[in-house]
Amino acid sequence: MKMLNVALLQIAPQGTLDGNLEKGLSCCRRARELGADIALFPEMWSNGYRIYGRPGEEWTAEAVDAQGGFVRAFQRLAGELDMAIGVTFLEKHEGGPRNALALFDRHGEEKFVYAKVHTCDFDVERSLTPGEEFYVAELDTAQGMVKVGAMICYDREFPESARILMLKGAELVLTPNACPMEVNRLSQLRARAFENMLAVATCNYPGTVPDCNGNSTVFDGVAYLPELEGSRDTCILQADEEEGIYIARLDLERLRRYRETEVHGNAYRRPEKYGPLLDRAVAPPFVRARRGGTGGGFPLLNSY
Repeated sequence: MKMLNVALLQIAPQGTLDGNLEKGLSCCRRARELGADIALFPEMWSNGYRIYGRPGEEWTAEAVDAQGGFVRAFQRLAGELDMAIGVTFLEKHEGGPRNALALFDRHGEEKFVYAKVHTCDFDVERSLTPGEEFYVAELDTAQGMVKVGAMICYDREFPESARILMLKGAELVLTPNACPMEVNRLSQLRARAFENMLAVATCNYPGTVPDCNGNSTVFDGVAYLPELEGSRDTCILQADEEEGIYIARLDLERLRRYRETEVHGNAYRRPEKYGPLLDRAVAPPFVRARRGGTGGGFPLLNSY
C-alpha cells in the first residue's frame, strides 16, 4: 500500500520572522526524521497570524516576498530533505498583502503559491488582497505522484472551495488554519472530505496561541469499505491542544479505489442546474455593510 505520511506542524510562533524561520526549519527537519513525506504549517506562519489588535501599518510591514529569503529557505530545505513542504506567510503584494501558502515538492520545485480566496472581510482580513484562483498540482513524493490542492482556514466554510479543487483533480487538500477548531468547524472539514471523496489535512496553532486550540486533523475521505457495515469515521488523525508534530498515514491506494466506485464527487452532479451559484447578488438576510447588497449598485468590498 502507498501510505503518504503527512506531518502537521502544530507549533507556536516565536514572535519574530527570524525566530519563526529558525523554528520552522528545525520542525521540518524533525518531521522528516519522523518519516514525513510532506510537512504543513499553520496559517500565516511568517508572523504567527499576528494581525489582530495591532495597527495595520505595523503588521502589513511584516509581509515578505514570495521570492524572498524566508520562503526560499523552505524551498531549499525541501530539496535537501527529500520532503515536500507547504509553508505559509503574509505575502507582500501590490495593493495589499495576501494570506499565502507556497508548496514545494521533494526536489525543491515550486508547485504553486496560493493566496486565500475567502478572506474574512467582516474583520481585519478585509485589509488583505484576496486570491483569485484555486490550484491543484501533481506533487512528487517518495510515495509517487499525488494531486494536491490548498485552501486556507475560512475557505473551508464555502463548499465551493473544496468542490473546485475536486473538479481540478485534487486527492489531498492542504488547509492551514488559525482559529478554534470546535465541533462545527471540524464537521465542515469532515463534510468537505466526504462529499468530494478526497483527503483534507488541516494544521492549526496549539492551544498556547491566542484564539487557537490545536485539534489539527486529517480526514481521509473514505466513508465506506466493503468489509464494514455502514459508514466509518473518516478522521484518521486529530491532535489535542498540545504543541507538537503530528503524523497521519494516508492510504492513497485505498482512496483511489474508493474514488473509482463511490457515488460522491463528480459522479452524478448536474452542473446545468447550478446557475444561481454564479449570481453575485446578495439578498437579505445576508446583506452586510462591508460586503455588497442586492445587486442594486452596492460594491463588493474586499478591503478598505
